[in-house]
Amino acid sequence: MTRGRAVFITFEGADGSGKTTQLRLLAERLHGAGREVLATSEPGGTEIGNQIRKILLDAANHRMSAKAELLLYFAARAQNVNELILPALERGATVLSDRFTDSTLAYQGAGRGLGRGVVMELHRIACGGLLPALTVCLDIDLDTALARARARHPGADRMDEQHSEFHEKVRREYRKIATAEPARFRLVDGSGDGETVAGRVWDVVSEFLD
Repeated sequence: MTRGRAVFITFEGADGSGKTTQLRLLAERLHGAGREVLATSEPGGTEIGNQIRKILLDAANHRMSAKAELLLYFAARAQNVNELILPALERGATVLSDRFTDSTLAYQGAGRGLGRGVVMELHRIACGGLLPALTVCLDIDLDTALARARARHPGADRMDEQHSEFHEKVRREYRKIATAEPARFRLVDGSGDGETVAGRVWDVVSEFLD
């Protein structure tokens, strides 16, 4: 495995797919291999981003428009990119992010019906075109993922409360991205225990890094 080369890797998937756990496990493994690792998440990562996160996920904000939602996600992302991600990449670190613009393509572009064009234009403005070199998307049965997510945050997460058709649109969009960008965007079976899934994730990441 090559050390010291800046790499940007993102994790995607439905809430409850296990991506946060798998990102943490990968961060520990890479750190143990001698890499500097920055792990961040969206929406959030920074103090400003975490304040935006509270607004986005608060179930009381059910009247939020799709466009307002989209702009808030990119506001949090712009802060994360400029405050954390770019400085880490510039010093040669490996950056792991729990969600990035692929999430917005899936949730707001497809789920909310805003379309790919507006999402990518905002990405250009907010992120300067920064894209991950590798994306690991954990693919898992939607019923299982939603049950996990709702058990974790009962009645508290506005996105988890969306109807099943919305989440199916999200899953279909992830698969479309995987078909369009197979070298970057890798679907990984998210079923099974954490150790088994971690092995699948490592197979993808280690092949990429080598």
